[in-house]
Amino acid sequence: MHYQTESWGSYMATRSSYSDPLERIERMASESAVVIFSISTCCMCHAIKRLFCGMGVNPTVYELDEDPRGGKDLERALMRLMGTSNAMPVVFIGGKLVGTMDRVMASHINGSLVPLLKQAGALWL
Repeated sequence: MHYQTESWGSYMATRSSYSDPLERIERMASESAVVIFSISTCCMCHAIKRLFCGMGVNPTVYELDEDPRGGKDLERALMRLMGTSNAMPVVFIGGKLVGTMDRVMASHINGSLVPLLKQAGALWL
């Protein structure tokens, strides 16, 4: 797993990128094959990270509670995007929104997760 905690400042380059959390999320989600927006103390977030690592995927993880400059704004934006008050974890594969834990697990169970990961270049089986 690749945790992105030290590079939060790199997303502060322009005023507009900081003022629009959805643009920031879109940019962050497109920088790696698999991106997980997470809360470090969330058990579902831990489970989804373990799922991907167990499959041999190395996701980029953004722990929003460890972002002192806007993690709460990103969390609120993800909640609006998902249409729920409990939006963690949120997973993007190949820059595209997959969803929260329930959608990722449903994709894993129905067999559509592995092809998504292969298409994104996150899995080479």
